[in-house]
Amino acid sequence: MITREEVYRIGRIGKAHGVKGDVSFHFDDDIFDRTDTDYLVLEVDGILVPFFIEEYRFRNDSTAIIKFEGIDSEEQARELTHSDVFFPRNMVAADDEELSLDMLVDFCIVSDDDNKAIGKIVGIDDSTVNILFEVETAEGEELLIPAVDEFITAIDTEKKTITMKLPEGLIE
Repeated sequence: MITREEVYRIGRIGKAHGVKGDVSFHFDDDIFDRTDTDYLVLEVDGILVPFFIEEYRFRNDSTAIIKFEGIDSEEQARELTHSDVFFPRNMVAADDEELSLDMLVDFCIVSDDDNKAIGKIVGIDDSTVNILFEVETAEGEELLIPAVDEFITAIDTEKKTITMKLPEGLIE
């Protein structure tokens, strides 16, 4: 069984496309094209299910038309509409230059000053130009921390930590 900790969200299935089972796939991260993967994980009725890719083609920079194995009709494709699409974390190379923000969800933020955990990233707020990490502390407090390169001193994908040097008073 696939767990949420093993994957991260990269997009969502849109409408059925045509009558042969193709679907539109609106993605935030094109990692599926940059790595050698045979499948994507879709959330179907609350369960994470792998779907093997038969073929895909890009419509634009954020949408692809994708055909999954075993989905051969418009009716079957419609059942996947609005499903969230995830990518396996273990298939992302540790040296991948294009680490996406969504992949950082569930990472722990650590203070560069004293090496103490600040909290866990539970979401990404990209609704404005200033992207923020939505962080939950061990005490259950919610923090918004700017996701800017100037604050990030290290990212360890194996330990799932981001070390940050934050301005004084930002998290108080």
